[in-house]
Amino acid sequence: MEEGLIIKGYGGFYFVRSGKETWRCRGRGRLRRDGSLLVGDRVLFTKIDSKEGLIEAILPRKNSIQRPPVANVDQMILVVSLAQPEPDLKLLNRTLVLGEMEKLEILICFNKVDLVAREKAESLEEIYRKAGYRTLLTSALEKIGVTELYQSLAAERRISVLAGPSGAGKSTLLNTIDPGLSLATGEISPKLKRGRHTTRYVQLLPIGNGYVADTPGFSNLELPSIKRTELARYFPEIREYAGKCRFLDCLHIDEPDCEVKNALKRGIISNIRYQDYQRFLGEIIDKERMY
Repeated sequence: MEEGLIIKGYGGFYFVRSGKETWRCRGRGRLRRDGSLLVGDRVLFTKIDSKEGLIEAILPRKNSIQRPPVANVDQMILVVSLAQPEPDLKLLNRTLVLGEMEKLEILICFNKVDLVAREKAESLEEIYRKAGYRTLLTSALEKIGVTELYQSLAAERRISVLAGPSGAGKSTLLNTIDPGLSLATGEISPKLKRGRHTTRYVQLLPIGNGYVADTPGFSNLELPSIKRTELARYFPEIREYAGKCRFLDCLHIDEPDCEVKNALKRGIISNIRYQDYQRFLGEIIDKERMY
């Protein structure tokens, strides 16, 4: 048996990369029936011939994420369009919560910087940089930030997920980094004011010595089941002050001696981020009441 990496799953087949070659494989037995194989899985497989193989076992995973379904992710790169379409910060903040839950390295790319005033781009970037995130201003058209993005993707054996809403420019950025990828890109629908999906399934694309998953775009995202007292852990700037509150179970809404609210008043925590913390907390409480 040989070790390989699943770089694509399509039509019941899994394409396994080993060295410089790729085999089209099916899972053996239970692996074929239960659908447990994911793009990003490192597997043991048996070669049937020079092109076909059978996956015998999944090697232990470091992690796995559900949307998009990818295993062994090292880094999540969130692409946010600054214009055409307008940035959806609520969706960005939801996605950041999921990335924090999975303990992923996170990089936020504020894309299409050529379409907005520089001050607008930098003020939005500052909110997330102050929250503790790595940020990057990018433009495929003017090749701004492209070298830095490549360097973040190309590290040895690193698997990155490129995520964001349709029309944010994910595929265009990848085509700029490597024109040989020839990924389809989608224009913005004038009626819907958002991008049309161009990526139909998850696949790992080689970038330097690493891989990146170009994933189907999304416009909505559900938070997983978490307790109301846990949400603050997944907002880094709130987490920093939450342990200093008077009450251990402080939800940072209207409790006395709340250091999070004090940081908010001093402008250390962004009101934009805090409002989404409140919104998500309300959703969690509503779910708890339902059950």
